Amino acid sequence: MAAASGHSERTVRRIWQQHGLKPHFTRTFKLSRDPALAEKLEAIVGLYLDPPAHALVLCVDEKSQIQALDRTQPSLPLTRDRCSTVTHDYKRNGTATLFAALNTLDGTVISMRDDRHRHQEWLKFLRVIDDATPPDKALYLIVDNDATHKHPKVQRWLKRHPRFHVYFTPTRSSWLNMVERFFRDLTQHQLRRGVSHDVEELTTAIGTYIDRHNQQPKPFIWTATASDILAKVARARIVLDKR
Repeated sequence: MAAASGHSERTVRRIWQQHGLKPHFTRTFKLSRDPALAEKLEAIVGLYLDPPAHALVLCVDEKSQIQALDRTQPSLPLTRDRCSTVTHDYKRNGTATLFAALNTLDGTVISMRDDRHRHQEWLKFLRVIDDATPPDKALYLIVDNDATHKHPKVQRWLKRHPRFHVYFTPTRSSWLNMVERFFRDLTQHQLRRGVSHDVEELTTAIGTYIDRHNQQPKPFIWTATASDILAKVARARIVLDKR
């Protein structure tokens, strides 16, 4: 940029800093093409901002293919003149799947660990939720469009348990499910630097993290209204249509 504009690198950096420009950073995005985007978004945001009385709103999903990783050499600890270091390569010791239901009211998490994430495991987790919640409460579940969540056996089970009300997020809109925020924190604070010699050690570490989280839970506060989000989507589509 400096060579093309005829200015010094220092001047270019100063201009970028003054205007908050960071051309070395990129962000990903994906606009949903769901024809029922507005309807689904308004329903889910309505649950966040104005939850029903005598009910629990649960954001539910599975985090699959969590790898039990072990570094090929021991890591070096933090010292006065060096940050902690790890080898760039690792050994894979198996995978696990975490099922989680985030209570939007108090931030607690109901969880289950398993080897797979078929509809059978999803049904098993629904039963865990059923047992772990007060029986007199209606349950509003926010889930994505994974095929396991819409399996005929799952639909039949839900009909037999009328206190379950399932709301599907629009396609390609996983950001609308607040349990993804919990998965992000789990990855940053536990999985990214964790070392697991086998799947059992991995699932134990995940369970310990969730237990610690539930001792002092902090709910994620949703503030954006449906109209604000839809207006932002409309602006993005106008920009994309011009390209």
